[in-house]
Amino acid sequence: MYFVYVLRSLKDNKRYIGFTDNLERRLTEHNSGKVKSTKNRKPLELIYHEEYTDKFEAMNREKFFKSGRGREFLKFNNH
Repeated sequence: MYFVYVLRSLKDNKRYIGFTDNLERRLTEHNSGKVKSTKNRKPLELIYHEEYTDKFEAMNREKFFKSGRGREFLKFNNH
């Protein structure tokens, strides 16, 4: 199983979008400062996620969320 997830920083209210095969482990890594791009923005909360059986579908969905249309989707749906 693969997950596309959106985190929100409780420090600066910015979002982080990623994908992983182990959501629980990845959230722990983010909040313990092990992820370079989010270590100065913790704590982070999970605000949205989707599950996929195919890695490439998850990667494509992550790419979509990082695009202009994807950011609008998240904003419109309050994520």
